[in-house]
Amino acid sequence: MVKYVIDTNVPIVANGDAGNVTIECRLAAVELLQIAISNGKIFLDSDGVIQDEYRRYLQPNGQPGVGDRFYLEVINSDPTKIERVQLVKRADGEYEDLPQPIIDAAFDPSDRVFAALAKKSKSKVYNAVDTDWLEKRAVIEASGVKIEFICGCVSENWRTDDVPD
Repeated sequence: MVKYVIDTNVPIVANGDAGNVTIECRLAAVELLQIAISNGKIFLDSDGVIQDEYRRYLQPNGQPGVGDRFYLEVINSDPTKIERVQLVKRADGEYEDLPQPIIDAAFDPSDRVFAALAKKSKSKVYNAVDTDWLEKRAVIEASGVKIEFICGCVSENWRTDDVPD
C-alpha cells in the first residue's frame, strides 16, 4: 500500500480553486487523490494541524470537487485509509522529526508539519503548485524527505496564461 502525505495545495488544485493551473496539472491532482483514497494510506498528524488546514480550504460535505471528496474521506477517518501519527514538538515549537537543516533553510513554517510527517511515516510529500517545496528542494531531500511534484518541477509550466490570476 502506497503511503501519502498530501500538501493542501493538491486538493485545492483538484477542485479547480488554484487559479489558472493547466488542465494537465489539475488532472494529475484529481488522479492522485482518487488513487490515494481507493488504494493508499493517507497520513495525518494526530494533533489535527493538517486536517485544520484542509478545513480552511475544502468543503466537509465532500462536494463539489474531488478535493472536497478527499477531505470527506479524511473526516471519516476510515482506519484502512487514514493513519494519524503523533508528531512531538520540541521546546522551541519545532517538530522533533523535522530535520534541523530544513528549519535552518527557512522553509515555510506552515509546510513543516508535512515534512515532519513524511519523515516520520517514511512517505513522500505530494505537492502540486507550492513553490516553497521547489525552492527548498535540495535541503529537504538531502534531509531525507522525498517530494513528489505531481505537476512537474518547473513552476512556469504549472499555469496557463489564458486565465488571469
